[in-house]
Amino acid sequence: MPVIGFLSVFSPPCATSTIPIVFIGVGDPVGIGLVASLARPGGNITGFTNITTEVTPKRLELLTELVPQATVIALLVNPDNEITEYYIKIMQEAAHTKGVQLPVLKAGTEGEIDTAFASLGQLQAGGLVVAADAFFYSRRDQLAALASRYSVPATYEDRAFTAAGGLMSYGSDVLALFRQAGIYAGRILKGERPADLPVQQPTTFQFVVNLKTANALGISVPAAILARADEVIE
Repeated sequence: MPVIGFLSVFSPPCATSTIPIVFIGVGDPVGIGLVASLARPGGNITGFTNITTEVTPKRLELLTELVPQATVIALLVNPDNEITEYYIKIMQEAAHTKGVQLPVLKAGTEGEIDTAFASLGQLQAGGLVVAADAFFYSRRDQLAALASRYSVPATYEDRAFTAAGGLMSYGSDVLALFRQAGIYAGRILKGERPADLPVQQPTTFQFVVNLKTANALGISVPAAILARADEVIE
């Protein structure tokens, strides 16, 4: 029976050159050497990128719209992530465009996350952007709890953070990516090669606002933001 491996941003990479692999939610598959190019991935791997790095400036934009008085918005990154430096670069450019300061906080362990949040007061940060990262996804309950404890408006990459009590999230629709990956798996099982199936970018994005969290933070969410939200958690 044919075998297909699935690789997601939330699972460790698999070392194989024979089993067809369909990846899901990888931010920069070319940059990390997963595929040769989006149009011609080559090898035994193809899949769906979440372009999360590219959409993060949009998350900063939404946060500045929600808390326009904030002049300092911190960025939390994982220093162990291969694309962190590139991530910081594009976010600094976005912050400059918005006229806000962007101190960078780094955390690769649970304890370092605690330390990062404890420093927000000294930085006088009026908001926080949490970078897209598998480690942060695994610690979403901790992140949401700390944002509540320190009363900091924070934005995240995925609805799972908002469902855990986070304020707002904006990113690709993960369920849609899994459905598309299933279609690719079917095509491979019928004989097509991963090398011939181009890596695709998401076309559907989700903007989720947790109104209960906003109320707890004393934030009045503008009607314009609520109207654009795909989901409002109350």
